[in-house]
Formats: sequence, C-alpha cells, structure tokens
Amino acid sequence: MTWSADLLPSLLGIAILVLLATAVLSVYRAPHRWAPALAVLRGTLQLAVISVILTGVISSGLWVGVALGVMFVVAAATASHRLGWSLAHAGLVTGAMALGIAMTLSIVFATGAIEFSPRYALAIGGIVIGNSMSIATLAGRRFTEAVGDRWEEVEGWLALGATPRQSTLDIARSSVYSALIPSTDQTKTTGLVTLPGAFVGAIFGGVSPLEAGRFQIVVLAGIMAAGAITAVVLVAGLAPVRVKPRPVS
Repeated sequence: MTWSADLLPSLLGIAILVLLATAVLSVYRAPHRWAPALAVLRGTLQLAVISVILTGVISSGLWVGVALGVMFVVAAATASHRLGWSLAHAGLVTGAMALGIAMTLSIVFATGAIEFSPRYALAIGGIVIGNSMSIATLAGRRFTEAVGDRWEEVEGWLALGATPRQSTLDIARSSVYSALIPSTDQTKTTGLVTLPGAFVGAIFGGVSPLEAGRFQIVVLAGIMAAGAITAVVLVAGLAPVRVKPRPVS
C-alpha cells in the first residue's frame, strides 16, 4: 500500500476522532468545545509543513540548529502567554527553559549517551523543548493560582516579618512538585501503561527494541532533568510576591 493510499483512511479516522471529542464536549456544554478540533487542525498543518522542511534539512547541522531555535522561541512564547504575557514573564520563562534545556542536552551529548548528530539532536532536542514548555506552564500557573488561593496566608507571613520569598516558599515547592507529576508518572509507567512515542518511532524506523529502549530512557531522563531545572528556576523567579497576582486565563 502506498503513502497516498494510506492518506484517506488516516484522514477519515482523524475526522471521526475529532468529531467525537467535539460532540462529547458539546453534550456536556464544556467551554471552548472546539479547541481540540482546532488544535488537531493546526497540528496537522504544522506537521505537514515541518515534514516537508525537515526532509531537506535533517542532515544539516546548521539547519537543524535553526529548526531547534525556532522550536524554542515558539515554546517560550507559548509558555509566557499562558502565564499572562509580560516582558518579565517572557524573560523569566526563556531563561529558565534555556538553562534546563542547555544543561540537559550538553550532558546527553558530552557523555555519549546519544550520538551527537543532526538527526539525534533534532529528535531529542525537540522532545526536551516541548516537555520543558509544558512543565514551565504547569509550574507557573500552579504557583500563581496557589498564591491567589492562599493570599491571606501569604499576607500573614508578610505581616510577621517574612520576606516575600519566604512567605511563598511552601507554595513554590509544592508548585514545582505538581508541575513534574505528569512527567514523573509517564516515566514510572513506561513499558507498563504506555509505550512512548520515541520508543515506538525508533522501532518503526527499524531499530531493535533494546536500542529503542536505551534511547527512550535517555529521553525520559533528559525530560526530568530539564523539567526540574526549568520549574525550579521559573518558580524561584516568581516567588518574591508583594501583591496578590491576577488570575491567569
């Protein structure tokens, strides 16, 4: 069966799944019921474009670096927007993500855990960037919401002479833990509950299950390291709160 022959059944299956998700949300009258459908449409268009582009650049270190740079900028901008856009938030999110991603990829390639080549740099770099974005969003939103919910407690600490950072220390630590829960659970249940995309993709590409497993474990460890650094640096930057933060939408 050719690629073109596979396309129609794939489009049909995607359309049915999107309609199912939209119908369920509509019946329940959930807000933004069209968000999943629009997300799938946008993802489809973006993947189509990036697939064409990567076909020509995946062997070029320079263009892979450009692609990773674009991914990082979009990821940092997305996370910053989720926290309530401001130059301060954008700078903090960008710095936290950059530090976590740079340290993680440096260790991965310096130790030889994964071969340093354009193909592997693009694969693991894209995965780590995407997960760092999600963890930054979760950490920042969780901290902001928790400070708002427990503002009287924070004010009480401030009245007792605590510094702004000290008054939110417990909230900050809990926010970091909460942001890492999805990645931690994914790592703990790998092979039992889920088969991660990097593992399945490597097998589909002809790699042995043992080699695919090695690659996936390195990826998961990288996600945890980059996520931990990103979350801690971001929340530490947000922690000195002097006024009640506005709710994030």
